[in-house]
Amino acid sequence: MTDFLLDRVTGDLAFANGTIKTGDSDEQNQRLLLVCEKGSFKEFPDSCVGAVTYLDSEDDEGFLREIREQFTQDGMTVNKIVLEDSKIKVDANY
Repeated sequence: MTDFLLDRVTGDLAFANGTIKTGDSDEQNQRLLLVCEKGSFKEFPDSCVGAVTYLDSEDDEGFLREIREQFTQDGMTVNKIVLEDSKIKVDANY
């Protein structure tokens, strides 16, 4: 999906040559769904995973299930989501 891109460090709009950068936003959308808390998006208050809330949890399966549900509700086809070496590996696309 093509959309406006955000700076990975600041979260602000990314600019190049004085214009807003656009490009493939699939990975950006996945990252936003993972890190934002429920209620972060006024139009869709039940969307987002809120990964920070799972940091101290030992419920890895619940965390992965929530990711799969949120990605699916956002219109992605989820092929695989795994947690390896404390990293989330996602194979999902629109």
